[in-house]
Amino acid sequence: MPRLSKRAIDAAKPRAKQWFLWDDSLKGFGLVILPSGKKSFILQYRTMTTRSRRLTIGPYGALTPAEARRMASELIVQVRNGHDPLMTRQGLRSAPTINDLLDKYWSDHVMVHNAKATQLHHKRIITKILRPHFGAMKVTELTRPDVAELHAKLKHTPRQANLVLSVLSKALNLAEVWGLRPELSNPVRLIQRYKEVERDRFLSDEELSRLGATLDEAERFGLPWVIKAGQRTRKHLPKEHNDRRTPVSKPAIFAVRLLLHTGARVSEILTTEWSHIDFPNRTIALPSRKGDGRKPHPASDTVMKLLTQLYEKRRSNYILPRDADATRHITREVVQNAWQRIREHAQIEDIRLHDLRHTVGTYAAQAGGNAFLISHLLRHRNVTITNRYVNTDLDPIRVLSELIGQRLLEGLAKRQALESRELEADGNVIQFPGRRPFPS
Repeated sequence: MPRLSKRAIDAAKPRAKQWFLWDDSLKGFGLVILPSGKKSFILQYRTMTTRSRRLTIGPYGALTPAEARRMASELIVQVRNGHDPLMTRQGLRSAPTINDLLDKYWSDHVMVHNAKATQLHHKRIITKILRPHFGAMKVTELTRPDVAELHAKLKHTPRQANLVLSVLSKALNLAEVWGLRPELSNPVRLIQRYKEVERDRFLSDEELSRLGATLDEAERFGLPWVIKAGQRTRKHLPKEHNDRRTPVSKPAIFAVRLLLHTGARVSEILTTEWSHIDFPNRTIALPSRKGDGRKPHPASDTVMKLLTQLYEKRRSNYILPRDADATRHITREVVQNAWQRIREHAQIEDIRLHDLRHTVGTYAAQAGGNAFLISHLLRHRNVTITNRYVNTDLDPIRVLSELIGQRLLEGLAKRQALESRELEADGNVIQFPGRRPFPS
C-alpha cells in the first residue's frame, strides 16, 4: 500500500464504483475516489465502543496530502482520548442557531411574561436587528466581539443600541438556563452601554393653560382645519375653507383628559372597562406595576367627574368604545391622531402623550411628594424610576437655596455692622469673643 503522495493521488483514476486508496504510514488515513472523479481525504477509526466511523477530512485540491495527514493525526489523538470526532461534527451541524434561540425566547418568555407594548418593541428588535445580524450563527459561536461590533454600528441611536443589548442579553441568559450555552458565558456581559439622555419634558403652567383651552375648544367646536397643501394648491381652495373646523374624536379628548389627571399609561386607559371603576369607593383599577394585574387605586374628584360624564352615555363594557364598534375600545392611533392636532393648536408640538405622565410625576414632586408616594401614584416597578422626578425638581432646591442665601446675607450684614462699630470706637480696640488677640 503506497504512501499518499501527490503523484499517487493524481495517478488514481475513477472507476465504476467508489474505491479507496490508503496511506501506509498513518493507519486509517486514506483517499476516496468517486465515479465522478472527485477525490477526498478520509479517516477511518474505531471509537471506544469499537464502532467503526469514517470521517471526511476535506477534498483533494483544497487540501494538500501533507495538510490532510496533519489533520488526520490530530483527529487520531482525539479518538485515543475517548472522543468521537464524527459525532462532534454532526452535533455542531445540528446545534441550535440564534434564530432557534430567538424563536424559543419569543414563545417561552416574551409572550408569557411581557406586556403587549414590550412585545411589540422586542418583536421589532428581533426582526429588524438580531435575526439579520446573528440569525444563522450557532448559539455557542456568538462571541463578545460579535456583539460589540453590532453595538458600535448602532452608536448613533444609543437608546436603541442599549435596548438591543438588553434583549440579546436576556435571550442568552435563558440559553444558559435551557442548556444551549455553558453557564456564565453570556457575551453581552462587560460591554459598556451608551449614555442615554433622559427626556424630562413636562407641561409648564402656561402650556397647561393653552392645553386646557384647546381641549375645551376641541370638545365644543372642533379645531380649525389646518391646510397642509403647498402655496400653489392653497390659492385655489375656496375662501370659506379658512374658517372651516373639523371635529375631534370625543373619546380621544376624554382619553387625553384622563391621561393627564391620572398619570396612567395610554394602554391602561384605553383598555379600562366599567367593571374596573368603583364609584362608591372612588377608585379606578389600574395595573399595580407595568404588565401586572389591575388593582384599585384612588381617583381624584376630577377623574370621577370625567368618568361620571362617560358613564351617563355608556354603550359598551369599555369606558372609551369605538364609534363604529362598541364591543372594542378605541385604538392608540385614534388618540395619537387627535393628540397631534391638539398639541399643534396648543403650540406644544414637542409634548408626547407619555409626557402627560411625566407632568403628573413632576407636579407631584413639586407639591412635596417623596419618592415612595410618587412611585405608588405612578405605579412604578421600583423607586429608581421615580427618582427622575424627585431629583430633577427645582422648586424645593430653589427654596433651600433661598434659605441659605438669606442666612448668608444676614450673617454678612451682622459682620458689617460689628465692623462699623469697631471703626466708630474712640481709638480703642474692641476685642470680640472667640477671636484671637491682636498682636501687640
